[in-house]
Amino acid sequence: MTVVGFHHSHEQVHPRALLEAARHAQDVGFDAGMCSDHWAPWSATQGHSGHAWTWLGAALASTTLPFGVVNAPGQRYHPAVVAQSVATLGAMFPGRFWVALGSGENVNEHITGDRWPAKAERDARLRECVDVIRALLDGEEVTHRGLVTVDRAKLWTLPDERPLLVGPAVTPATAARHAQWADGLVTVNQDPRVLREVLEAYRSAGGRGTVALQVHVAWAPDPDTAFALAREQWTANVVGPPVAWDLDLPESFDALVPHLSDDLVRRSVLVEHDPARLRDRIAALVALGFDAVYVHQVATDDEPGRGKHPSAAPTAAPAGTGLRAFLDMAGEHLVGALREVTA
Repeated sequence: MTVVGFHHSHEQVHPRALLEAARHAQDVGFDAGMCSDHWAPWSATQGHSGHAWTWLGAALASTTLPFGVVNAPGQRYHPAVVAQSVATLGAMFPGRFWVALGSGENVNEHITGDRWPAKAERDARLRECVDVIRALLDGEEVTHRGLVTVDRAKLWTLPDERPLLVGPAVTPATAARHAQWADGLVTVNQDPRVLREVLEAYRSAGGRGTVALQVHVAWAPDPDTAFALAREQWTANVVGPPVAWDLDLPESFDALVPHLSDDLVRRSVLVEHDPARLRDRIAALVALGFDAVYVHQVATDDEPGRGKHPSAAPTAAPAGTGLRAFLDMAGEHLVGALREVTA
């Protein structure tokens, strides 16, 4: 049966409200949770970006759900620090934590002041980081000098069961590279033809483990509100790679928003007001061959301005579109039906 999870968006929601959402997601029947580890949101309108690792400890302790996080080691995070974080969560919550390791985006990594490498170098750096992290989690002492440097590092607290190291990919080429090392794959909704190519590239290159899909959704009780939510909260995310990899500030994404069409928004996010139709649209994507799906409602906090940066607009989720309303709807109309979709 398909694992049906909920994606927790640190970039849009105050961490306290997001923790409440995690508990409520479990209450309405979701099987799992995931989030991304970012320094900044993609848009000033989104207005948040809490520390994912701190939040994950609370979420895992407050629920019985398994959780995963998408992380970029090598610049903002030293791979040994990532390994220690993974090991500690794995030791406290056996079998309930995984991490997806990617090459990162400049909007998060530029804060170190180091130069932003070209994609080929970032991919090579990621592979070094993966090898370091895996060796540390296997109990080895690691010394490494390359694109990252590690000196006589070892983990003193190890999990009984090593958490899975998953590859995040949006292109077939990246999926094929990840197949060389990853314990599974996670990708995001896009054109079904491209999703098939991503899956095929991973499997044909020897990729193993679970393949998961994150689906961005803008749901509201009426079509106009649903699209307004998508346009306000997710238009900046229409900017895809390679441009999205290299932009350095949320304001850089926002500067492109006026030039992005409504059609592009609808292709990036499932805009829907009918629960049955939303269920069917998600199910059609899962049926391409995915073992798990993580649904992301692109809504901000119900409370305007709570804890946001002063430069962020004090927007709140339109009536009926906040996380609690969405989770209630999903528990009634989505979770059970999506669970029955077999990859």
